[in-house]
Amino acid sequence: MTFQQLTYAVALDEHRHFVKAAKQCFVAQPTLTLQLRKLEQEIGFRLFDRSVQPIEPTKEGYAFIAKSRIILQEVESLKNLALESTDTISGAYSVGIIPTLAPYILPLFLGEFSAKYPELRLEVQEMQSTDIIEALSKNRIHIGLMVTPVLEAALVEYPLFNEPFYLYTHPDHPLLAKTEINPDDIDGKDLWLLNQGHCFRNQVLNLCGEDIKRASERNFHFESGSIETLKRMVRSQKGCTLVPALAVDMDLEGAFVRPFTKPVPAREVSLVVHRTFPKTKLLEELQKEIIASLPNSMDNNVALSCLSWR
Repeated sequence: MTFQQLTYAVALDEHRHFVKAAKQCFVAQPTLTLQLRKLEQEIGFRLFDRSVQPIEPTKEGYAFIAKSRIILQEVESLKNLALESTDTISGAYSVGIIPTLAPYILPLFLGEFSAKYPELRLEVQEMQSTDIIEALSKNRIHIGLMVTPVLEAALVEYPLFNEPFYLYTHPDHPLLAKTEINPDDIDGKDLWLLNQGHCFRNQVLNLCGEDIKRASERNFHFESGSIETLKRMVRSQKGCTLVPALAVDMDLEGAFVRPFTKPVPAREVSLVVHRTFPKTKLLEELQKEIIASLPNSMDNNVALSCLSWR
């Protein structure tokens, strides 16, 4: 029994497809199949039921694969511990970041941080929150940059900042006459939303409540995966939407936005890692760099109320 065989078994459980699992493991499909057969011969039972499509673990296989995940996570933790014993920040780390945060926070810190640590490689990809949680839990990525709390026992959160929300409106919208917006002021039929799967959408729904269902009264329905698209739709089609603070350029868009009354609705943004990932120098430096890169408007010197997204 080898760590590589355990890795193959876990990959096949994730994909339930031999070719996709082999691709993830950077091996040929016959190699993966052969190694899994050798593993099954050694342990004395089948890990997967190949008579169904897609394949699925056997009863014994479920327990074996669950234990294999734990073992592989502990091995990864040992590797990180060994790296932590050195003073340098180096190596390759995968980072998942939510789409409503990526285009606004990454340009603030990523270039300077990468230049400061040339031996470090950050492999960043946009992922929705639930996908980040799953990937962290299964050790497919190292770090998540996302909205918290995630309420997962296996994950540890390192808060970075609280980001307030603004109301973003059409230039002729009557709510622009107000200096501050109460959530009860928002008419659900005027509100544009991100599509399902975005944690920011869930926070808007939690803030605006049942009235949001009135959005269906429009004679057409549109949801977007991009805050920038929603802003353009608002400016061209009337209505309003909610946007996080980093998504607003006050010099160019200040006339379209209004703050909320206190406590201002907001989201908590954090670095999230698996509990087996130690609080390394990498995490500490990344945390400091992100916080230092934030604009002065993110000082959070007003009363905020961070909304749940789950």
